[in-house]
Amino acid sequence: MILGLDEKEVRRAVAAVRPAGEPLGADTLGEALARAAWSGIAEPGDSVAGLLVDVLGAAGALAAVLEDHDPAGLAREVAQATGEPLTTEAVRAAEERWRPRLVAADAVRFLTAAAARGVRLVLPDDPAWPPGLADLGPHGPMALWCLGDPSLLRAPLPIALVGARAATGYGEHVCAEAASGLADRGFAIVSGAAYGIDGMAHRAALAGGGATVAFLAGGVDRFYPSGHEALLARIAESGAVVSELPCGSSPTRWRFLHQKVDLYTLSLPRRRRLRRCAHLSAEGRRGLCLRRFGALASTRRARATEVPTPWPGAQSPLEGAPLDGTDGG
Repeated sequence: MILGLDEKEVRRAVAAVRPAGEPLGADTLGEALARAAWSGIAEPGDSVAGLLVDVLGAAGALAAVLEDHDPAGLAREVAQATGEPLTTEAVRAAEERWRPRLVAADAVRFLTAAAARGVRLVLPDDPAWPPGLADLGPHGPMALWCLGDPSLLRAPLPIALVGARAATGYGEHVCAEAASGLADRGFAIVSGAAYGIDGMAHRAALAGGGATVAFLAGGVDRFYPSGHEALLARIAESGAVVSELPCGSSPTRWRFLHQKVDLYTLSLPRRRRLRRCAHLSAEGRRGLCLRRFGALASTRRARATEVPTPWPGAQSPLEGAPLDGTDGG
């Protein structure tokens, strides 16, 4: 038995979403099953879940919660191991959040649904795991569900292009030029598949024969927005559609906010990400926003702050266009 489930059933479900020929010992099965379960139990960015998994392992943390271990003892163990001031109240509140979804058997359902769609489960120890996600610490994903080519998650030159849904024609033009030029130079274009700038970034990369990755705020079996179903199908064929949520999950406001954080960390290595920002948020130097295109600056603390409007007549780094909509005079 693994987490109270039949080992043969778990083995079949895990093998269907993992690389062919991968050795699947009891520990590997338990970790894969537990991370699949956690991806549906905890919301993206849940630091309490992240800390428990960091200290106890995914299977150990899940067993501790399922078996109603003392919250005070769990908080104390995490604090001693990490130095993070995790309180008993925080653990109790987290367990209340998780309780409606705390069913280990759901993990088998997630795995089975993924296998039916050809979705792969990518784990932190896999070669395809994006190194930038380490920047998120305990806020990082438990696992990634990938429809398409998982190796693109670790492309040598990933760069995120995101922006407004209600983009201007000029904004879409600049995005297409940027995405096409970057794809020609070997960059993998990462975006969120939304209308406007995101969709244009994906389309331009595909048109130029480049690699592109769409990171969704819901399950990869539920293409969102629905108007981009054909686009996402094309991305899945030649690139990758990815989420940290299991199949069947719906996008929500919080998940959209955290999606932006994941997109940012999937981009270039941290030092190079900071150098390549056109405008950096004054708070912590972690955000990027072109005000003209209405983008939001994402932070690794899962916040979103709007960069202040540039001064009148300020020039865009692209084509010399004023950022504030004036004629520059």
